[in-house]
Amino acid sequence: MTTNQQIITIAMVILGTMLTRFLPFLLFPAGKKTPKYIQYLGKVLPAAVFGLLVIYCVKDVSVLQGNHGIPEILAIALTAGLHLWKKNMFLSIAAGTLFYMALVQFVF
Repeated sequence: MTTNQQIITIAMVILGTMLTRFLPFLLFPAGKKTPKYIQYLGKVLPAAVFGLLVIYCVKDVSVLQGNHGIPEILAIALTAGLHLWKKNMFLSIAAGTLFYMALVQFVF
C-alpha cells in the first residue's frame, strides 16, 4: 500500500468506529423513549447470536471420524447448563470455550 492508501484506510477505520459508537446516541437520545422494535431486538438478538455460535462451532464436526464430536458436545452442554443456571452469557461462553480448549489440548 502506498502512504496515501494507508492514510485513507486508517481514516475509514476511524470513521467507521466513531460512527458505530456515536450513531446510537444520536438516533436514541437519553430523554426520548426507545422504539419498541429496538427493545425487541435487544431481547432476541443475544439468543440468536448464541444460536449462531453453536451452529458455527459444530458445522465441521464429523460424528463418524476422530473423537466423534465428544469435546464439542461436552462443551455445548457445559455452556448451556451454565447459562440456564447463572443466566450470564459472558460466563457461559467463556467457560464453554475454556473447557473445550482444555478438552482438545489435554484429553482428546
